[in-house]
Amino acid sequence: MTKQSATATVEVAADPATAFAVFTDEIDLWWVRGPINFFDSARAIEMRIEPGVGGRILEIYQVGDGAAVEDALELGRITVWEPGARMGYRSSVDDTETTISFEAVDAGTRVTVEQVLLPGGKQAFYMWPNVIAWLPKWIDRRDSSPRTPRDLDRISMALYYEDPAAAARWLSDVFGLDSWDRVPGEGERAPWLELHIGNSALILFKLKDHGAPRLDHGLWVYVDDLDAHFARSTERGAKILSEIHQHGYRRYEAQDLEGHHWTFAQARPTM
Repeated sequence: MTKQSATATVEVAADPATAFAVFTDEIDLWWVRGPINFFDSARAIEMRIEPGVGGRILEIYQVGDGAAVEDALELGRITVWEPGARMGYRSSVDDTETTISFEAVDAGTRVTVEQVLLPGGKQAFYMWPNVIAWLPKWIDRRDSSPRTPRDLDRISMALYYEDPAAAARWLSDVFGLDSWDRVPGEGERAPWLELHIGNSALILFKLKDHGAPRLDHGLWVYVDDLDAHFARSTERGAKILSEIHQHGYRRYEAQDLEGHHWTFAQARPTM
């Protein structure tokens, strides 16, 4: 049987022991807090890796004041813990095992991640080839940046292009726009593209016809109570394009009085 897997490699400007410590201890600092980068983006407040074999990889959620038990989603259980060399874990949310290795090279450390579908497994979220690309940027700036997680502002702009990846490369090259995530290379495609100006996101989507006029831009607004906001919009006459739905983040879409497209999403507690 052919092994089904996803592998990616980055090089970082740090020795293997430091790279391993940053990967594990500082995951909440280098993890990009975009809308699709959590299983429940509306409630997530932290990413955490518990050290040692048997430790958990956790997506932490906000709980009420005085709660005795922390609310979290277990993403995996650590099966290999060799500081400076290797870490492995068995996923709790799909049927994969992941190994992250740290190898000394002239420039610092080569970090390689391999995510493998287990024999007989049916579900695999091959997230790591994208996620591992976030690590070098944090290592490059960690000595000059605040040791606090970055979060998005409450309003973002969406732009629609025939080729979002090509548009991202052009906007990066010509206008100098950067991304907390990464700009896809020539020939690459990505299901979600964000460029960032400060803490504001410019989200790039595939251009589609949505009637007349054709949609080419829209606004994203993050609100404290999405259900109450949806009820208000509906009651006061907004044209609802899609009711509240969730895919990592909760949102709904509406049109204003002149047909402009708005997306309202549930804000995280940290926003």
